Amino acid sequence: MAWKEDIEMLCFPEGKRYNTASGRYRRLYGERLQKLVIDAGFTCPNRDGTVGYGGCSYCDNAAFHPGYSIPGKSLHQQIDEGIEFHQRRYPKVNHYIAYFQSYSNTYASLDKLRELYGEALSHPSVVGLVIGTRPDCVDEEKLDYLASLAREKVIVVEYGIESCYDKTLLRINRGHDFETARKAVEMTAERGIDVGAHFILGLPGESREMLLDQCSVISSLPLTSVKFHQLQIVKGTRMEKEYDKNPGEFLRLSLDEYLDLVVDILERLRPDLCIERVAGEVPPRFVKETPWGLIRNDGILRLLDKRLEEKETWQGRFYNYPTDN
Repeated sequence: MAWKEDIEMLCFPEGKRYNTASGRYRRLYGERLQKLVIDAGFTCPNRDGTVGYGGCSYCDNAAFHPGYSIPGKSLHQQIDEGIEFHQRRYPKVNHYIAYFQSYSNTYASLDKLRELYGEALSHPSVVGLVIGTRPDCVDEEKLDYLASLAREKVIVVEYGIESCYDKTLLRINRGHDFETARKAVEMTAERGIDVGAHFILGLPGESREMLLDQCSVISSLPLTSVKFHQLQIVKGTRMEKEYDKNPGEFLRLSLDEYLDLVVDILERLRPDLCIERVAGEVPPRFVKETPWGLIRNDGILRLLDKRLEEKETWQGRFYNYPTDN
């Protein structure tokens, strides 16, 4: 059948119908590279008054990182504890990537970044960095430094973009527009640095059609990888108050509906774009509701694999390749 030939030609990891980030690491480095979340004590320009106060309306950073990742511990201690944590599940992993996740991890002077990144890279088991940040927290000098690291280490800059729609970004108090994100991604990619992006599915005011329409925009960016997370209403955030007041403004999907949405998104994305995540996990104590029960990420991925197989479809099936004029 033609669809089988198409999947084989795309060189997805064995048994997969989409391009996984772990598969890419195996192709490039011959092994699994496990990410270790670390908290280096950064803050955010959307909290300290540079851009705004209070942060994005959905954000409570405590809900998004593991217990071993605690500011105040040295980076090496966090890395050691992270390795111990992950070795229970991945005993054969030998090398790790330090994931600077909490808040905006380029929001400091270049000297401070050199100190922190250098400390993480000095750990004997760490072969690279993933640096989570905002598009408005990079500049030419910082990116030139990261490009110098990327010549010898695995370096990924992961931007929180969240939405391609300026109206949404304004509504969630993001503090930047989409053009700022596009410029940051392009500046990073043109230096040969791998670029990731994070998007939230289900932000207020966005419909299913809007989420599918933005796939062409995402594919047009020079991204290496992408993460999708379903919107989770975290207790105590401004978004919880907005949800309580106007629940009809939110696209709330059952797990089956969400899986179908992810399949439709994958079909429209360019096939070389690595998929880091399709859903997020927040401890139940943080969220307003858990409509999907307590299913974990690996369970969602198994269901996604099954859904793609049932539909005999794959990432990029409906992607419109650019044509030369």
